[in-house]
Amino acid sequence: MSADPVAVAPPRPLGGAAPGRSDGPPGRSDAPPRPSRGRWLVLAVLCLAQLVVVLDNTVLTVAVPVLTAELHASTADVQWMINAYALVLSGLLLTAGSAADRYGRRRMLLAGLVLFGLGSLAAGLARTADQLIAARAGMGVGGALLVTATLAVAMQVFDGAERSRAIGVWAATSALGFAAGPPIGGAVLAHLPWGAIFLMNLPIVLICLVVGRSLVPESRDPAGGRLDLGGVVLSIAGLTAVVWSIIAGPERGWTSAEVLGAAAAGVLLLGLFVRWERRARHPMLDMHFFRDRRFVGAVSGVVLITFGATGALFLLTQHLQFVRGYSAWEAGLRMAPFALSIVLLNVSGAAAVAIRRLGLPAAIAVGMGLLAAGLALVTHGPSDGYGVLLAGLLVMGTGCALANPAIVEAVMSAIPTEKAGAGAGVDGTMTEVGSSLGIAVLGAVLNARFTALLPAAAAGAGSFPAALAAAGGGPDREAVRVAFADALATGQTVGAVAVLAGGLVAAGLLHRAERLAAPAAG
Repeated sequence: MSADPVAVAPPRPLGGAAPGRSDGPPGRSDAPPRPSRGRWLVLAVLCLAQLVVVLDNTVLTVAVPVLTAELHASTADVQWMINAYALVLSGLLLTAGSAADRYGRRRMLLAGLVLFGLGSLAAGLARTADQLIAARAGMGVGGALLVTATLAVAMQVFDGAERSRAIGVWAATSALGFAAGPPIGGAVLAHLPWGAIFLMNLPIVLICLVVGRSLVPESRDPAGGRLDLGGVVLSIAGLTAVVWSIIAGPERGWTSAEVLGAAAAGVLLLGLFVRWERRARHPMLDMHFFRDRRFVGAVSGVVLITFGATGALFLLTQHLQFVRGYSAWEAGLRMAPFALSIVLLNVSGAAAVAIRRLGLPAAIAVGMGLLAAGLALVTHGPSDGYGVLLAGLLVMGTGCALANPAIVEAVMSAIPTEKAGAGAGVDGTMTEVGSSLGIAVLGAVLNARFTALLPAAAAGAGSFPAALAAAGGGPDREAVRVAFADALATGQTVGAVAVLAGGLVAAGLLHRAERLAAPAAG
């Protein structure tokens, strides 16, 4: 890291990269553009595009009953409606980041908007479950381009201390989308057909297209070279197989042949990807990045932190709905202070100032410590009233406002700015892997504890609603409720511990990398 813990480290030359070389058309400069006066409007467009991508990860949860009835969808169909988007997005993030560096970050941003808009239109007009699943997969292609291009463009448009604040606002947008999905989806379904959930993306996409085409400057890696087709195929196949095995594990069984086979195939393909990238003339992911301890520490931190945070927040939404009795959109509304506190602290610049004073390792440790404390307060504090829940959510929001932008900046500052797309692809991929693992593992903890505590009348039930139905009325029904509340508390406690441990490990790795890098820098 640099002496200023928030300022992004200057680009470091990579093997074979000629600073003055440009593969673009004559007369066009592919060097990173200088910050412009309209950069904050550009950031607003980037955040708006990022917001719709994150919203479509959570907005569909409240529509499950309607989709099941109107599309005659099975449980497997509904799961694929939700997972097709995340699965395609996860598998394409590395490829999308490489494409942004090679072919232009603005170009890939606009292409992502077009593909996401077309996918949203197809989803809104779908009349069968298969059509909706296919449309959601198409949206995932556009989403992968948007996730990587928005962060990569922000890295080019901003520099110095302003870059830290811009990254904070970009990271806060994801938290806002996570919390806003259920209430927005519930409000739309209360007045409009389910297709409006997707069609509401279209005006946002059009605004981003018009403004982005006019204001966003083009930039690319001047030494990007040809497309690494072998790396593209191996990375997509490997990541898709690994993420699918994580998603399918809780449902099909972690020891089932298909889950173990997919996981093994994914690991093998990713191993071949690493070997290929080491020998490729123009690799999509330069393996030299992993010789940098800062990069390794930051990437490890992304997985560890998102594992605990996403899994614990996933359980928190169930706590609000099944234990406290809120509907999905009401639970989303009550979680709004969590997201709003993140946005407020980052938009105001308060989080950036705190990160600069603390340094990246300490900011990550303090932030994840606060998130863990807030989760513990929500889990073990008094459940009567909203006061304790509100306090816990605000503490959690403060922690995320510090830790999220700090860990993103740690990843992006460890690589040259001309490789910003690749860095964004790695950050997004590790986030998706950590999130999927967190939901799967903490969900398994919840299910194991719930199964162990169920009364005999509901033994063998695979879910909370099924257990209630099997228990009927009387004391068994109340025993099922108590068992689920206890299981949720166990899962959330494990999540809080994972959040704290992940934050401390990530901070320790980054601190050690900075300490070891200091003599070399001197």
